[in-house]
Amino acid sequence: MPSTVTESLIFRDMFGTEAMRSVFSDETLVRRYLEVEVALALAEADVGVIPAEAAAKIEAAARAMKVDFDRLRHQTEITGYPILAIVHQLSEAAGDAGGYVHWGATTQDIMDSATVLQLRAAFDLIEAELAALRTALTDLARRHRDTPMAGRTHLQQALPVTFGYKAAVWLSMIERHSERLAQLRPRVLVGQLAGAAGTLASLGADGFAVQAAFCDRLGLCHPSATWHVARDGFAEAVGFLGLVTGSLGKIATDVMLMATTEFAELAEPFVKGRGASSTMPQKRNPISSELMLAAAKAVRQHVALMLDGMIHDLERATGPWHAEWIAIPESFILTSGALAQANFMLPGLVVDAPRMRANLDISGGLIVAEAVMMAAAPKLGRQHAHDVIYDACRIAATEQLQLADVLAGVPEICDALGGVEAIRQHCDPARYLGLAPQMVDRMLEAR
Repeated sequence: MPSTVTESLIFRDMFGTEAMRSVFSDETLVRRYLEVEVALALAEADVGVIPAEAAAKIEAAARAMKVDFDRLRHQTEITGYPILAIVHQLSEAAGDAGGYVHWGATTQDIMDSATVLQLRAAFDLIEAELAALRTALTDLARRHRDTPMAGRTHLQQALPVTFGYKAAVWLSMIERHSERLAQLRPRVLVGQLAGAAGTLASLGADGFAVQAAFCDRLGLCHPSATWHVARDGFAEAVGFLGLVTGSLGKIATDVMLMATTEFAELAEPFVKGRGASSTMPQKRNPISSELMLAAAKAVRQHVALMLDGMIHDLERATGPWHAEWIAIPESFILTSGALAQANFMLPGLVVDAPRMRANLDISGGLIVAEAVMMAAAPKLGRQHAHDVIYDACRIAATEQLQLADVLAGVPEICDALGGVEAIRQHCDPARYLGLAPQMVDRMLEAR
């Protein structure tokens, strides 16, 4: 019975997706092994290394054979790798052509190339999720281009922004991840065929020709050199997932904070019972955000594992390779789960614009103290204006007064700004949004 959250009958759809689990399932993985073995045989037949009829029989056997998983598991436990067990079953199924199975290859050639095929399919799923997320964030940014809210630094109100600006910042991260995915594909989706020590010695003078035909058969890029112990490609793939889930974790953290009772500016989409408490009927917990954050934390650990696993010894490793078997599938499944949660949550995100505006006013105008300072600076000098308004802010905060009322009693400020009405205009948070709306425009135009 499954015991991990990515496979659990209870938790698996909270932490992953069926499509991504399928990419990394045992059944799919074994089919990838067979696909690679077939590509090897056909490539060798293309070059004339093995008879074409033998390659055809191997291909037919791989297509028709039923894998004995109990036997495969037992032999893998003995050998430490699954490929020898697969080769035995395929060779038997291929009959008199069985002697040509796995010709000139080594275990890691087959396993690495199969993993690359998994990554290609997984990247396609990630790409689709990122595209959907970009659409959702584009809509949020456009709809809330001019929705004022408090911008916060160090968990304190800082200056006014717009919610559209915040969504555009989120969008900018996802846009870059889409660019990164396109850029890393040719570096990561590279075939592996090099033989026991990576020199293609077993294929002699035909080695490069077979390698090229093999990669072409699989639709993979050709390696510039053997990468048995050069694991930067796989580390980059998981590192990319760490970046994606890190961004999702940032979005989730913003949503969770803004959904707190005291802020109440956002809420995840309402689904009856979702986020409910077993004892507090009023609760509406931000479940999608919590799951996104959990995935970010877990994938981050796998990024560290993959970086550590880059340190392979000599021409074939004695253990770091095995760590990839843990980190790669789990990272992709967790990332798919986090993206699915984001694509559920963000399109239906409930944005309370009136509450955002009300929160802008809770400081009594203190949030726009900079606006008043900068307006007075041309006449008073920047530092003197800062000092005068700093003192006014302390009075307003201590005595719970409106900043505009305190400043109206400061002759220097009245004179510098041109009267009490001008002071009140400068103390209106909605009038000090900077270029936040224009930044939304620029972000959307760049898409």
